[in-house]
Amino acid sequence: MIDHATIERIIDSAEISDVVSDFVTLRKRGVNMLGMCPFHNEKTPSFTVSPAKGIFKCFGCGKGGNSVNFIMEHENLTYPEALKWLAKKYHIDVVEHEDTEEQKQLNDERESLMIVSGFAQKYFIRYLWEENEGRTIGLSYFRERSFRDDTMKKFEVGYAPDGKAPFTEAAQKEGYKIEFLEKTGLTIKRDDWIRDRFAGRVMFPIHNLAGRVTAFGGRILKEDKTVAKYLNSPESEIYHKSKVVYGIFQAKREISKLDKCYLVEGYTDVLSMHQAGIENVVASSGTALTVDQIRLIKRFTPNITIIYDGDEAGIKASLRGIDLVLEEGMNVKVLLLPDKEDPDSYAKKMGASGFTKYILDNETDFIQFKTRLLLKSTENDPVAKARLISDVIRSVAVIPDTITRSVYIKECSKLLDVNEEVLYTEVQKQKRKQSDDLKANGIREQARKSARQPEIPKEIEISQFLEEELVFLRFLLKFSRFPLFELEGETPGETELISVGEFMIEELEKDDLISQNELFRIIFNDVKQNLENAEFDPWKHFVYHSNSEISALATDLLSEKFIESNIWKRGGGFTEKEEDILDLLVPKIINEYKARKIRLMLPAIEDEINRAYLENDFDRVIDEQSKYMNLKRVEKDLSEKLGNRAMN
Repeated sequence: MIDHATIERIIDSAEISDVVSDFVTLRKRGVNMLGMCPFHNEKTPSFTVSPAKGIFKCFGCGKGGNSVNFIMEHENLTYPEALKWLAKKYHIDVVEHEDTEEQKQLNDERESLMIVSGFAQKYFIRYLWEENEGRTIGLSYFRERSFRDDTMKKFEVGYAPDGKAPFTEAAQKEGYKIEFLEKTGLTIKRDDWIRDRFAGRVMFPIHNLAGRVTAFGGRILKEDKTVAKYLNSPESEIYHKSKVVYGIFQAKREISKLDKCYLVEGYTDVLSMHQAGIENVVASSGTALTVDQIRLIKRFTPNITIIYDGDEAGIKASLRGIDLVLEEGMNVKVLLLPDKEDPDSYAKKMGASGFTKYILDNETDFIQFKTRLLLKSTENDPVAKARLISDVIRSVAVIPDTITRSVYIKECSKLLDVNEEVLYTEVQKQKRKQSDDLKANGIREQARKSARQPEIPKEIEISQFLEEELVFLRFLLKFSRFPLFELEGETPGETELISVGEFMIEELEKDDLISQNELFRIIFNDVKQNLENAEFDPWKHFVYHSNSEISALATDLLSEKFIESNIWKRGGGFTEKEEDILDLLVPKIINEYKARKIRLMLPAIEDEINRAYLENDFDRVIDEQSKYMNLKRVEKDLSEKLGNRAMN
């Protein structure tokens, strides 16, 4: 772990325009600088850098943050890796905390496995290009498949010699321990005998995001039906197949740049598409998609097109797995290749322009694809059609975004010739079933044991901030240290100065109205804990926060194009500076925030009271009624302060 003092030195040294200008041509525009966004294709520059505030913001694609965030995004690095990148640029020695003995042992083992995998990678590459067996068998295979040398070298493919254990013997001669050869899966050891796992196979190294080899896939070249055609490394401390997609290291920049990822099945599919000039492609390597793989791709883009070359039966078997992609909020399209074609063969046949045109002309939204595919098997069977509707609606119901769900329901209504209201009802049934399943797993009991707070509808609680919450946070960050008003002290003539931050935090805690939004609560609590810390700078703290979501939010609130709430503006807005009228604005903002939250909370409490009645839980009824009366009291008070306007 990098110590705090070093992080501060890095952040202070990494001037945003200096960092960004290594990658983007910037031109001065007033107090800011302007350039073409490196994260998406644009013809008119919308990428703004503010040296005074230490942030960048693209008003085209929405990306924004500080110098650390920029390096994380541009170079696809983690937070610590980005800090080290900047430290190297500014010649800062990185000081890290001492690990425990257990951490050291684990780190040493992981590094040993990485080093062994790196040796294997170089060994297999050398054998492919320099040894007679490798050239005759391995290199011939790749050239028969029409792979160019530059493509083979880009993906660092190789060849493992045939025989009992030539690779293991070579590794041991170089000093690599059998313990680590076995743990990586490169060597299989049974009592007093050993053998190479990948003997006689062409090798496809699997890289992590940083480009280090963590595992291998090997293809047998002999015609032997008793042996698996493809063989992958087993799970290890450095390789978890459910968290990896093949080719992500080579594809990540193009995926980010084009904001699109193509997902294929095999290693050679990836190589062929890259060779054809389509580089934003990865492979699932024949395994069913997992949540971790989906989230890995989502780090670079929310848009994915899955390319199928199988028959309809195979495609139907894989449809359920795509629901996971929808559930993660990604935009999924499907492409079915012509009969008897796969991405490997079709990319070689069509080339980049032809394949790209085919994709654009034929890729289909997943829900439409699934509906049309399943409709073929229903014909005039009403029972089969009813099952189809339920199947399609199960996919629609997992989509987290309400607006996207509504669009799909409208489209499904047309395709299935079913009334929209019927489909909405089915979606609600599915969502209730999902909720009941969660409760059955103990979530209801866990919620009862925790401090009870009225439920807020999921879409409001999780997905987006309310406008009032954003305004509240902006003022909390911008003015928390500003004096708001004075209170009389206990001694005559003595006064106590109350800051904006103290007042805003106390007002929400007093009525127990702190937002349930996780990012809101983190910011709120961080400010609260640092109210008496004279060195605490809210803007710097949150813009350079290690949580990228918090950093992005703070950047958006700080950026000049952040649209201030119309809640407190009248007659076209104030002419005074905000800091000059905080005594008017801050109470107004707090009251508007409270009014909105109460409007959302009261119906939820009414529902909870009704449920408690039905369950004969009268202690809960009394508890919820007490909450309800307290909120109604606050509502009445706010109504008077706001002149009834906000409570309607």
